[in-house]
Amino acid sequence: MTQFIAAISLIVPDYDQAIAFYVGLMGFDLIEDTQLSEDKRWVLVAPPGSTETRLLLAMASNEAQEEVIGEQAGDRVFLFLETYDFEGDIALMERAGIDFLEDPRTEAYGNVVKWRDPFGNKWDLIERH
Repeated sequence: MTQFIAAISLIVPDYDQAIAFYVGLMGFDLIEDTQLSEDKRWVLVAPPGSTETRLLLAMASNEAQEEVIGEQAGDRVFLFLETYDFEGDIALMERAGIDFLEDPRTEAYGNVVKWRDPFGNKWDLIERH
């Protein structure tokens, strides 16, 4: 049996603000944006070329969810974005004003840099060797 993770729920403060960042600045594809109710939408985004895992942008709907925006993984890196053009992506991200948390470094598995989205989530951009 073949399985894969279809989506990871990312709690955000506002659907349109999250779409503006991930699609508008990061260049992700907007896979789906379906209105489910008056205040709930099914919003899926993914990096260009991604064929399986998507981010489900889930707007916080109560105080408990609002409190964990940007802290879903505690103080750890939460999401990992792999690339085949590390330097090119860093240049694009710098022009977009991405908040880098460190200088790029080389590890045994590849080149990596830690960054934060405007909602506080920590990411690694990785190019494997």
